[in-house]
Amino acid sequence: MDPRKKETAMERLMAQPRELASLAGYQKDSVVSQTIISKKTGTVTFFAFDEGQGLSEHTAPFDALVQILEGEAEVVISDKPLHLKKGEIIIMPANQPHSLRALEKFKMILTMIRS
Repeated sequence: MDPRKKETAMERLMAQPRELASLAGYQKDSVVSQTIISKKTGTVTFFAFDEGQGLSEHTAPFDALVQILEGEAEVVISDKPLHLKKGEIIIMPANQPHSLRALEKFKMILTMIRS
């Protein structure tokens, strides 16, 4: 690979075992995201949220699976708040408003299948 080209997350993981939570660190007062796979049929994205950070309410046209890798978060789906912690997953249904907020620093994987 050309040393001037930045390696993508997908390239770093291709046929190489990695601990998911180590894909990126936390950044103060920020949300870090890194796309692992991006295909016509769907995406897998890694997120690291600093405490208090989040994603404001929005909708998506497809179901989305959230897997908490470390820390704790509040996920609100159609005005229903849910507390998630390390090792837990939840499906955010298509076309339902949802948001996420870090109760403490947390990392997650978001998987969206477009079909």
